[in-house]
Amino acid sequence: MVRTPLTPEERDRGERLGRLLRDARGDRSMADVAAAAGVSAETLRKIETGRAPTPAFFTVAALAEALGLSMDELVARCALVPV
Repeated sequence: MVRTPLTPEERDRGERLGRLLRDARGDRSMADVAAAAGVSAETLRKIETGRAPTPAFFTVAALAEALGLSMDELVARCALVPV
């Protein structure tokens, strides 16, 4: 399967998501947040650093719940187009 390259805007959105999650994590360890969300610490690390700019919806939803963020807030702060 060949994956279509991401646009610069999609990469930027992934970086915004990563920063938002990292900021929301605060002093909590990456391992603690990942465990609470049911994902691996490596997955969280990749998302936070922008190396996984298009994570699965349910991964993002689980991380948002673990961090006390609403999906509406994530969309508003990470969308390509202002909502």
